[in-house]
Amino acid sequence: MSSQVPDRGAVSLRGESSMAPLRFCANVSWLFTELPDLRQRLHAAAAAGFRAVEAAWPYDSDPLELQRARQAAGVEVVLLNTPPGDVKAGELGLGAVPGREADFRQGLDLALTYARALDCKRIHLMAGRLPAGAHRPAVAKEMEAIFVQNLTYAADVLAKEGITGLIEPINTRLTDPRYFLDSPHQAAAILERVGRPNIRLQMDVFHWQIMDGNLTQNIHKYFPLIGHIQVAQVPGRNEPDSPGELNFPYLFGLLEELQYQGYIGCEYKPRGMKEPPPVFLLCKEENPRERGPAGRWSEPSSSGVWLPVTEHEVD
Repeated sequence: MSSQVPDRGAVSLRGESSMAPLRFCANVSWLFTELPDLRQRLHAAAAAGFRAVEAAWPYDSDPLELQRARQAAGVEVVLLNTPPGDVKAGELGLGAVPGREADFRQGLDLALTYARALDCKRIHLMAGRLPAGAHRPAVAKEMEAIFVQNLTYAADVLAKEGITGLIEPINTRLTDPRYFLDSPHQAAAILERVGRPNIRLQMDVFHWQIMDGNLTQNIHKYFPLIGHIQVAQVPGRNEPDSPGELNFPYLFGLLEELQYQGYIGCEYKPRGMKEPPPVFLLCKEENPRERGPAGRWSEPSSSGVWLPVTEHEVD
């Protein structure tokens, strides 16, 4: 066995040379939360074998300090969110919020400052929530127009930096009843109105399953629009190998068949342990060696972490 830390972020489920392995990144806003400092989490992700990370809001940390930590850890930062706005007032993004257009642009500028420092090429442009007390049908048309306007502005700004903007539907059944953008169908219609190649769709299968199900057809239908993917089990939002509705070996196999080239963000709540599994157990087979090195998974480590076995580790 090699003594080097294996790449926990690249896993092929099919073992076929014609298929590029799926690549996973650690969401350091959800994982390694026992470490209070984001810089520490970058190192923890690297130590677990991840080559890439994503983060929601890094804005409490100095961008140059994060830059040095990223470089020292040797990880790629693949996704950031725009600032949420006034969290104490209940805001969660400003992209579609009436009267906050100037604040959205300021937030985009701040996100760009961090993206430049971290060499991050994707920014999630958060839509935001309906105004308190508002009824969705009464404000939907105005909020969509504002969102299209802000996304068009962002597309021009981000294009100069070689950055892709993403919009993510968040379910309104369990997670956030007031979030404006809540389905892939709504997102696709908005992307069609914006019509810019560097504004794309962020698919979190947790939200898609809760709102609409029908994942196979929806993934096929909207795959050309997808610029980033995130995963968690339904309904608990835990590791994909936890009990729940979703068959992740099937879904990951589908993404391989579609030749998905981007990262898959591990955005989930770890169960029953401080140290989250860096990459989850996708399949439990009685004779795992039959899958070959690309499909094997090791026994849990001393910390209870399931780790995929890479080709370099095979005897």
